[in-house]
Amino acid sequence: MKTIITTYFLLMFVLFSVKSYSQQVQIITNQGNWQLLLNNKPYFIKGVVGHTYLEKVKEYGGNSVRIGFRKEELDKAHLLGLKALVNLPANSERYGFDYNDTEAVKKQTEKIVEIVQKTKDHPAVMMWAIGNEIDWIPGNKPYNPKLWDAINDAAKAIKRIDPNHPVMTVIGTSSMEKVAEIVKQCPDLDLLGINTYGDIYTLPETLKKYGWNKPFVIAEWGPDGYWEVPKTAWGAPYEQTGREKLDCYEQKYRKAIETGKCLGSYVFYWYHKQETTHTWFSMFNEKGEETPLPKLMKMLWTGGRDVNLAPVADSMNINEFVRYQDIILKAGTAHKAVVTATDPDKDELTFHWEIRPEAVYASYAGQGEKTPDVIQGLIQQQKREISFTTPVEKGAYRLFVYVSDGNKQFSTANLPFLVE
Repeated sequence: MKTIITTYFLLMFVLFSVKSYSQQVQIITNQGNWQLLLNNKPYFIKGVVGHTYLEKVKEYGGNSVRIGFRKEELDKAHLLGLKALVNLPANSERYGFDYNDTEAVKKQTEKIVEIVQKTKDHPAVMMWAIGNEIDWIPGNKPYNPKLWDAINDAAKAIKRIDPNHPVMTVIGTSSMEKVAEIVKQCPDLDLLGINTYGDIYTLPETLKKYGWNKPFVIAEWGPDGYWEVPKTAWGAPYEQTGREKLDCYEQKYRKAIETGKCLGSYVFYWYHKQETTHTWFSMFNEKGEETPLPKLMKMLWTGGRDVNLAPVADSMNINEFVRYQDIILKAGTAHKAVVTATDPDKDELTFHWEIRPEAVYASYAGQGEKTPDVIQGLIQQQKREISFTTPVEKGAYRLFVYVSDGNKQFSTANLPFLVE
C-alpha cells in the first residue's frame, strides 16, 4: 500500500511539473530587443537541425533541436535537457496541395491540432513551427496567398488548446515581399522562423522593410547555398572549401546571430545529406566523423576550445587552373591535383581522393537526390598531391578530397570539371 501511495504522489508530481513547465515559455522585450524566457530565465537558442548525435549537441553546449513531433525524438531531447522547436505538417503546393480546397485545408488544420493536443504537455516542447517554406514552388513560381490564411487559422487553433508555447511558421528568403502578406494575414503568429544562408546579414533590415515588428528565429543557416555561389559554364556550383566554410560559419554566427536581434538559431545540418553534393551541408559523414564545424559551434556556444580540433582543407587546385575558372579536360587524359591543408594540433594528416559524376539535382532541397557512385581506377595514390586520369565518358564530374587527422575528424574540398 505504501508503494502504491508513493507511486501515486510521484506520478502526480510529474504531471504537475509538466503542466507547470508548459506555462514558462515567454517572449518579452528587453532594452529594445526581443528575449525568450524559459522558466523566467533568459534563453538564447543554440540549436541544431537534425535528430542524430544529440548527445554531442548537449556536450558541445547546444540547448535546442529542431525536430518532428514523434515521441521518441522528443523523449531523447528531454533526456538530454534539450528543448524542441517542433515541426508541424503543413503541406505545400509544390507537392500538389490546393489551398483553394477548403475541405483539404480543414483536414490539415485538424491534423495539426490533433498532434498539438497529444504533444503539448511533453516537457521538451518549446515552440511550434507550422510548415517549412510552404510558399516555395520550384522555379520560384507564384503561390496561392490563401496559404497564409490557412497558417493563421492553424495558429489560432493551436493557441486555443495550448496558450503556453509560441507559434511560428518557417519561410525561406526568396521573394521576401511575402513578409508583408504574413504581417497582414497572420496576426496570430507569435514570431517568424527564417531559413537563411548567404543573405543572413541583411535579414533584420529586410524584415523591417516589409513591416515585421515581432521576434524571429533563424530556423536554418549554414554555408552559402548552391543557389547563391558562382557556377561553371555548365551550371555546376562551386562549393566552399573546408576553410571557407569554417570562416563563413563563424562570421555568420558572430555578426548575424549573436547580435541580439534574433532569439537564436538552428544550424544546418547536424548529420549528413546529399544536396547538390554529399558534403555541401553535412557537418558529419556517414561514419559519424566530424567536419571542423561541430567543434566550431562548441566554441561559439561556450567560448571554449576543444582539446583536439579537426583538420582544415584550405584550398584545392587542378593543374594550373585558378578558383572559379572553368576546368575542361579531355577524356582519358592525365592531370595533377593538390590540396593545401592544416591541422591546428599538428596531427599527422592522411588524404583520400575520389571522382564522382555530377549529381542530378533535385527540384527542392535535395529530396530524392542520389549520391553519385565513385568511379574506380582513376586515382592511383592517396597523397597531398596526386595524378589522376579523367573518365572516358564525356560529361560533368567532381574531384573530391578528404583530409583526416586520425581522430575521427576530417575536412573536405572539391572542384567541378567537364570532360569533353
